[in-house]
Amino acid sequence: MTPLFSTAYLPPIAYVAALSAQSEALIETQETFPKQTYRNRTEIMTAGGVRTLSVPVVRNNHSRTEEVGIDYKERWNVIHLRTIAAAYSASPYYLYYKDDLEKILLQRYERLIDLNDALLQWILRTLKSGCQIRHTQDFVKDHPADLRDTFSPKHPYPTEGHKPYYQVFADRLPFTPNLSFLDLLMNLGPEAGEYLKSIT
Repeated sequence: MTPLFSTAYLPPIAYVAALSAQSEALIETQETFPKQTYRNRTEIMTAGGVRTLSVPVVRNNHSRTEEVGIDYKERWNVIHLRTIAAAYSASPYYLYYKDDLEKILLQRYERLIDLNDALLQWILRTLKSGCQIRHTQDFVKDHPADLRDTFSPKHPYPTEGHKPYYQVFADRLPFTPNLSFLDLLMNLGPEAGEYLKSIT
């Protein structure tokens, strides 16, 4: 059975571990868009601790995920890139990946789903994963391989098997597991794929 994921903005490590291990995955687009999830937010490690970056969205109370737009009244994408640079410019692989990330984030995607898809495809290419992503066409309440709410900031994912790896501010802050996949990629680079396999 093809697993069903929510869309996600620069998703957490456990999400990417589960997704990249699949040959095929469904991304939910027909649900009523929920608030305060990884669908439009991510968490990175900064000098001040964990920081949440959120994509401002345009929606109403009944918007389906595929209908949710992105609000560009503020230059949120530039702010995100500056925050990521401040967090990871001292990491071993920031310079290697920053151009690809900037290229995606500086495009003006109208819909959140398109931005997230572009980032997910980049992540899968970087990992050399063969996972093929498809969108749902109908809403199914009870899916037999439902992972839509498995990765949620409201319900922390179990991380007992997540071994510590070097993080930029390790000299002053304790290791924090299951941050955005960006944290793993900037710190481990090509070894990120092996790390993901160790936690699936």
